[in-house]
Amino acid sequence: MGAVVADDGPSGVKAPDGGWGWAVLFGCFIITGFSYAFPKAVSVFFKELIREFGIGYSDTAWISSILLAMLYGTGPLCSVCVNRFGCRPVMLVGGLFASMGMVIASFCTSIVQIYLTAGVITGLGLALNFQPSLIMLNRYFDKRRPLANGLSAAGSPVFLCALSPLGQILQHEYGWRGGFLILGGMLLNCCVCGALMRPLEPPKKSEATKEPAEKKVKKKLLDFSVFKDGGFVIYTLAASIMVLGLFVPPVFVVSYAKDLGYQDTKAAFLLTILGFIDIFARPICGIVAGLKWVRPRCVYLFSFAMIFNGFTDLMGSMSVDYGGLVVFCIFFGISYGMVGALQFEVLMAIVGTQKFSSAIGLVLLAEAMAVLIGPPSAGKLLDATGRYMFVFMIAGIEVTTSALVLALGNFFCIKKKPEEPHTKEEAAEREELNKSEDKTPEDAKVDSIEVEQFLKDEPEKNGEVVTNPETCV
Repeated sequence: MGAVVADDGPSGVKAPDGGWGWAVLFGCFIITGFSYAFPKAVSVFFKELIREFGIGYSDTAWISSILLAMLYGTGPLCSVCVNRFGCRPVMLVGGLFASMGMVIASFCTSIVQIYLTAGVITGLGLALNFQPSLIMLNRYFDKRRPLANGLSAAGSPVFLCALSPLGQILQHEYGWRGGFLILGGMLLNCCVCGALMRPLEPPKKSEATKEPAEKKVKKKLLDFSVFKDGGFVIYTLAASIMVLGLFVPPVFVVSYAKDLGYQDTKAAFLLTILGFIDIFARPICGIVAGLKWVRPRCVYLFSFAMIFNGFTDLMGSMSVDYGGLVVFCIFFGISYGMVGALQFEVLMAIVGTQKFSSAIGLVLLAEAMAVLIGPPSAGKLLDATGRYMFVFMIAGIEVTTSALVLALGNFFCIKKKPEEPHTKEEAAEREELNKSEDKTPEDAKVDSIEVEQFLKDEPEKNGEVVTNPETCV
């Protein structure tokens, strides 16, 4: 259990911002790539599954939906596991689950069995890897955290560009069963990434004094106190609205091009353009977010990225030819990459390192509901109207609304906290009082000197200081 204690993000440890953190970043890059790209890459096997089991396209599409639902919906479960066992053990088990699900799926004889194996088991395994990797990235990086988040988020478009062609090759050479088996073997690399997540060790001198406090914190497996933070509530609401429309355009842009009369290969090339732009947009946005003037205002940069994305959707709804869709994919790739690079960076900045493991689980659960509603609702709208323009317009309005909720909520609700500095001072005084009880006589002499100096520097507050128990040393 010693490794679990060290993995809990002790407050006495300073983020190294490098060193082994780069290995952690590499592991997070691979995990992010698998988590976001795998549900989309599996779609290349859908035609063979339709032929094998005599089902419709909507039936096979549930595989990707279940994968995404497990990735988002099991957020609180992942938070509890991380707070109980630590990041590394959870990721190792998750890697085994992800691989085992695809391997078993290669022997399935019905689509329902594939739902349970490739959908539920593999989705749970990816979720048990994705969330802990972000938590470890947050612990290893502080000053360079925006850059680290941007680089790790780039794993999604990179793996999407790699896994989709690889899936086509595997399907052609080995069929869907052989492809599932090989992909299951590839997912074992998640275990390797989990092994890279070495826990940060607290200072040896403070282990004896801080051990009781750490044990008390560890009993709270899921910290619901994050809902007391107005910034977290506003972020969760905005993120849930954003997810309703964020994933709709990439899902429908290929069908949009096909309906305009373009060939399948030419239509599919639009996603390649979008992914290629996305690869560069995420790390560049991470660099910009790490600038000294920008980082304190990162939440507003995130709001701008969402407005940019929503406006791009609105303009894309007016596309009438292939050139217009290419321009749309370029700007959507930029804005989509900015959103991907900033979404978890902003959450980390709002809740801090200690509560991030619980906060991300609760946010992902809220987003899971929106993920299940968004694309199906857009599909029903398309069936009713027969026009892609309305689908893109609704998606743009939803993303733009989320940006306004985040920016205006942060500006009007979060900044107006006149009582906050005073309460922080009181908390600091209480901490100092608790520490003074455990100090040696030599430390007490030093405290008395500091009190005398404080009395000289701020005579107008003498009444408050005299009555403070800290001056009775």
